[in-house]
Amino acid sequence: MREADPLVLDFVEWVAREPRAYSEVIGAWKTSCPRLTVWEDAADPGLVARESVKGMGLVVKVTGDGEKLLRAHGRVS
Repeated sequence: MREADPLVLDFVEWVAREPRAYSEVIGAWKTSCPRLTVWEDAADPGLVARESVKGMGLVVKVTGDGEKLLRAHGRVS
């Protein structure tokens, strides 16, 4: 089982509830702290991905790896 930061798990779980507009994700999870990199910590290993969706624009969705991580940590049934 892959270890994950609890904040990254919270972020991935939040995105998994429904596809989120990229602007919503950045607005909700922005920080001025350079050490708090939840977006990069989730995107870099491929747990979430940006995708262009007709009529919605740029959205953020959980990937298969993100779903596996959530299941491994009991976050998805």
